[in-house]
Amino acid sequence: MAKIEMTTPLVEMDGDEMTRIIWQMIKDELISPHVDLKTEYYDLGLEHRNATDDQVTVDSAEATKRLGVAVKCATITPNAARMDEYDLKKMWKSPNGTIRAMLDGTVFRTPIVVKGIEPCVRNWTRPITIARHAYGDVYKNAEMVVPGPGTVELVYTAADGTETRELVHEFDGPGIAQGMHNLDSSIGSFARSCFEYALDTKQDVWFATKDTISKKYDHRFKDLFQEIYDAEYAERFEAEGIEYFYTLIDDAVARVMKADGGFIWACKNYDGDVMSDMVSSAFGSLAMMTSVLVSPQGVYEYEAAHGTVQRHYYKHLKGEETSTNSVATIFAWTGALRKRGELDGLSDLVAFADRLEKATLDTIEAGEMTGDLARITSLENPTALSTHGFILAIAERLRA
Repeated sequence: MAKIEMTTPLVEMDGDEMTRIIWQMIKDELISPHVDLKTEYYDLGLEHRNATDDQVTVDSAEATKRLGVAVKCATITPNAARMDEYDLKKMWKSPNGTIRAMLDGTVFRTPIVVKGIEPCVRNWTRPITIARHAYGDVYKNAEMVVPGPGTVELVYTAADGTETRELVHEFDGPGIAQGMHNLDSSIGSFARSCFEYALDTKQDVWFATKDTISKKYDHRFKDLFQEIYDAEYAERFEAEGIEYFYTLIDDAVARVMKADGGFIWACKNYDGDVMSDMVSSAFGSLAMMTSVLVSPQGVYEYEAAHGTVQRHYYKHLKGEETSTNSVATIFAWTGALRKRGELDGLSDLVAFADRLEKATLDTIEAGEMTGDLARITSLENPTALSTHGFILAIAERLRA
């Protein structure tokens, strides 16, 4: 059969370790046999980021702005151990953080629900979508080690040279300090992205911070969300029968545990990082979650929400068999292909993305899955397949 044609390339961001191995398998076995795949390729593997002084990450984000849709493999954010392992010039920042900041978008992460993988929270019958703010806070912080007694202050110098100072702490011995920031414009983009996504998906929006403690920083988020909602979205939400409400993060966690799902939980950057892992794990696996970064300009970047699966990669290098879950990476590809098809008016490409997702879920529901799912499934006598074996099983169903 003739392959499905594409008219506009995707931005393809390759990654690291075991997910890089899976990335190529997915292309070879699941996509290229059916689609005349067109991509603008960027190697975001740590070695190449180091060789280009991380310019490749910036270039990939600029390409995403230009082409409108990207798909990204998981990448390493280096720590001290990685500095030595990869002989790095410096401890490069998170590629995800760089791309999110450049696109000024919001990350929406939703569990992939499949029969036989039951949520740990019994009353969760519908997916919970985490909307994670994608700029600033601890990911853009400045920090220091305080060597001994002294004063740490926040200092704002206005354009006319006047200063405003806020005492952080009077140290009587060694310690640590950090400063964080955010922007009204970015918070506004976050709010609008959440409200627009809610209208598209017909879901309520919950937003939570800790404004009782952070009376200026977190309270600014709360105020801007409410102002934008009241001015631009209240009537539209009422017409659709959905709602927006704000609550403290403590209360939100308690409510989420008792809810049945089916809503968008908007979180600040770090809260979203942690809560998306909690929600995905409780629904079954970190590898069973979709993730898409949506910019206010309508640019989409799809990725797997999990890491590079370092332990499996080291086994792979030794020639040992692995059983790595590729579902989130497959769904990153299907999300990007579907959106590319929607934007370019290619119904065949959209239909292919739907078929590939169905083949993936049908494979799991037939009892064929990777080891992480085989250990938690409610299906009887599941077959735990290898990394490549699982992808081949999907490929067979896709062909059928």
